[in-house]
Amino acid sequence: MIMLKMFMSIGIMVIACVSFGAGGNTVARGGVDMQPSEIPLKNLKITVVYDNYLYKEGLKTGWGFSCVIEGAEKTILFDTGGDAPTLLCNMEKLGIHPENIDIIVLSHIHGDHVGGLFGFLRENSNVTVHLLKSFDKRFKEDVRSLGAKVVEIHEPAEICKGIYTTGEVGFWIKEQSLIVNTDKGLIVITGCAHPGIVNIVAKAKELLDKNVLLVMGGFHLMGKSRNEIGKIIRDFRKLGVRYVGASHCSGDTARKTFEDEYKEYSINVGVGRVIKGDDLEN
Repeated sequence: MIMLKMFMSIGIMVIACVSFGAGGNTVARGGVDMQPSEIPLKNLKITVVYDNYLYKEGLKTGWGFSCVIEGAEKTILFDTGGDAPTLLCNMEKLGIHPENIDIIVLSHIHGDHVGGLFGFLRENSNVTVHLLKSFDKRFKEDVRSLGAKVVEIHEPAEICKGIYTTGEVGFWIKEQSLIVNTDKGLIVITGCAHPGIVNIVAKAKELLDKNVLLVMGGFHLMGKSRNEIGKIIRDFRKLGVRYVGASHCSGDTARKTFEDEYKEYSINVGVGRVIKGDDLEN
């Protein structure tokens, strides 16, 4: 069992036990029962297939985010961007075929993260869609009607070997983030980080008790000042975040500030960016 330290707004600390739960697996901090599953970093490949920032010429941009994670037990599509034509076009140009996707993880129900889902499912419905328990009932029914399996996420869980979800985080806007547990550290992938990017990273580190190698995705920092972003960077440093890849709703100011502070450890994330394990020095 993993002990989760949850700090309530009234300042009282509550300790709760959580089982990481795909297939009944449990993990214990410090390896009392068993170590969490790991992925060799050298096997990992993350490809950004939807974003409002462009990295590779010839691809389409759109407001939203989506990436494909390869090298684990299953191939995962994290979020689906804002529309299916853009998503599918970019995937085709990047040599990623819909039929090779095994699992879809949806961070939250906003249209810029689920907009491409139904068009994708018309290409490949032989997938398992991991979405939040709080998603609209009609949405879940529509996913099932196209032939996909639905797994409702509330608590942290192991999605497949080495891949974990934070579970539902946040109050007004609930969101889940993905944690890739590599043998060299954690990779945290966020959709929009509505619950707060620092909170998400802290939770990932707390859940798996491991150094954070990379945080990438939407950081939800548009409109924030350099001073506010500087505070977040200091918190990242305290959490030991080695690499950052701010994208989507992070905003130009945040992207530039992270680049200035992290220098060669800042990754330019946009449509077409491919991050391989070998790119992440240790």
